[in-house]
Parts: sequence; structure tokens; C-alpha cells
Amino acid sequence: MTLNIMTAKDVTQRVFNKKELFILDVRNKDAFKDWKIEGQNFQYLNIPYFDLLDGVEEILNQIPTDKEILVVCAKEGSSIMVAEMLSEANRDVSYLKGGMKAWSEYLEPVKVGDLKGDGEIYQFVRIGKGCLSYMVVSNGEAAIIDSTRMTEVYTEFAESIGAKITNVFDTHLHADHISGGRTIAEKMNATYWLPPKDATEVTFDYQPLEDENSVTIGNTTINIEAIYSPGHTIGSTSFLVDEKYLLSGDILFIDSIGRPDLAGLAEDWVGDLRETLYKRYRELSEELIVLPAHFMIIEELNDDGSVAKKLRTLFAENHGLNIADEAEFRSMVTGNLPPQPNAYQEIRETNMGKTTPDEEQQREMEIGPNRCAVR
Repeated sequence: MTLNIMTAKDVTQRVFNKKELFILDVRNKDAFKDWKIEGQNFQYLNIPYFDLLDGVEEILNQIPTDKEILVVCAKEGSSIMVAEMLSEANRDVSYLKGGMKAWSEYLEPVKVGDLKGDGEIYQFVRIGKGCLSYMVVSNGEAAIIDSTRMTEVYTEFAESIGAKITNVFDTHLHADHISGGRTIAEKMNATYWLPPKDATEVTFDYQPLEDENSVTIGNTTINIEAIYSPGHTIGSTSFLVDEKYLLSGDILFIDSIGRPDLAGLAEDWVGDLRETLYKRYRELSEELIVLPAHFMIIEELNDDGSVAKKLRTLFAENHGLNIADEAEFRSMVTGNLPPQPNAYQEIRETNMGKTTPDEEQQREMEIGPNRCAVR
């Protein structure tokens, strides 16, 4: 049998299209339990590589013959060796190019919709981490919101559609992933915006992003209007784009709400979180389409791979928006916090400009699942 290769993009398309895939994950059991490739119609078998050094004969009866088979490891090497053994046993098998490292870093651009004039808005789905970032485009200008550290994806995409990046925003000081915002702004000579209440310790210059700031992109009137919305962080800021889209940052997700504890101030910030969700957001049009900065579970993806729902739907279906009693809300939020993200304090300090880890260190800091939501 021929040994096949699947890229992170190939697997992403299978996720988007809800295709079947059988994944043999040969990482250790703790790594698999903590974080794996997720798809609605995926099946899994986790056998550590070291248990397969003598061959794959003992697991052949667990490997289907009627499904695509993908072997996955951390960085690719182990999966190639196991896939070769399966291929020699006459199984049609692929390995994941670049392993979970590549899966963690892959971004898929998805067009969310059209804006006034010739404007467009794109969502960049970081499928392996649950991170969502955005590009707003109008008349040859582009703005980036909540970018990841894989900055070339945004600059090359902007170039491919003939747009110049003029403004870069972060909705808050991120603690789960390293922002590429400042790097993009420096490379493209663009303005970098950050909420000042999150920027008290940063070591670099930025443009303060404050309530009711309005930044126009292009020659048409596509305004990005800032809405101060604390709760995940004290500076968290949402964006209203073209009076049509609400970029909610890490405050509101499709199936959950943001966690208020990543600076160790859950009891202090849970009140701000409730004020944002139950008062400020309630004053907005329910027809707005919510575009969050993360998704929690693969079921939140729409049929086209995007993550978006009307605010009206979230008010009806999101449990975090439907707890009338404030004491119960506080208890629910503070009592259902998942483990802290990997290296979250180091990531915050990197995003403040206090430390400058190399690429491999940054990669290790980010490895693992998304943990920005209340469970």
C-alpha cells in the first residue's frame, strides 16, 4: 500500500464537511486525553508509540478497513513509522504532516459576509486551538482583530486580495495565545490598538482603544466601533462592525461565556462580566451577528466552517445569558472554571512585551486546548 500524507488543511476540510475519519493517535495517554483533533464524525484509538515498537499486528483488528485512517503524533516522526507499519500490513493509511504542532498552528480563512459598499469580513479559524481572528476589508484597506502569532497568514491573505493592513486591534490582553498584532502593525506600518486598562504594564507604544472609539476602514463607512465590555479582563472591548456584526472577544461565545479569572481576580471581575452580558449587550440590537474570539466545541461550527450566530439566538439558547439570580450566576461562573491555560502567565507577559521567547518556546507555551470559557 502507498503511504499517504494529510495536511492540517486536509483534515480541516474533513471537519468542516463532517466527513468520517479514523484517527490513530500515538502520543502518550495524558497528551491525548488533554487535547486531540476533534471532528463530529471522527473516531479515535489512542495507542502510545512505545507500545507499537514491536509492530502493529496486535492492533490490526481495531483498525477499520472501510474508513480513512490518519496516524497522528506530536511532531510527525512517530506517526510516519507507525503509518509505514500499517501500510506494510496492507492498510490504506495517512499520517498528519507536521503532527499536532502543525494542527495547533493552522489557520483557515472563511468569508463570513459582505459589508457596505465593496466591504467583506473574514474569519480565520484556528481549528486546533479554537481561536478565531478577523479581517475587515474595504476599498483596499484591511483591519485585523485578535490575530495569532502566525502573522504571515494575515499579511499574505491581505496581499492576495489586494488590501493593505492599516489597523490592528486586540480586544483584550490575551492569556491563552500569543498575539501577532504588534508584529503585524510594525511590519505593515499600521496602527496597533489595545484597551488601555489591559495595557498598564505593556512596554511598547500603542493607540488606546476606548469606549465609543470609531475607526473607519477604507473609503466606505465601515466603522469599527469600540464597546467597553469588561469581565474576561478589566479592559475587554467588543467591536460593532458596520452595525451588523458584534465581535465579542472572549466575553461571549456561542455555547458559553468568558472566564473572569486569568488575572486572579474572578471574584472582582464576575460582576463586570454580568454587567456586560446582562446590561450592555442587552442594549444592542438582537439582529447583530456575534463573532467571538474562540469556540469551545466543534459543534459550534456552522456548515461553512464559520463560527457565528445572531445575538437573539444566544439570548435564547446560551445558558450563561439566562441566569436571572445574580448570586446563582456568580456561583455558576466561579464554580465552573476549567484549568488555567498552559503557561498563561508567561503568555500574558509576552503579550505585554516583557519577554521575547523564541519561536519554539512560543509554540510550547501555546500547546494544548482552548480554555477561555466557563464550563
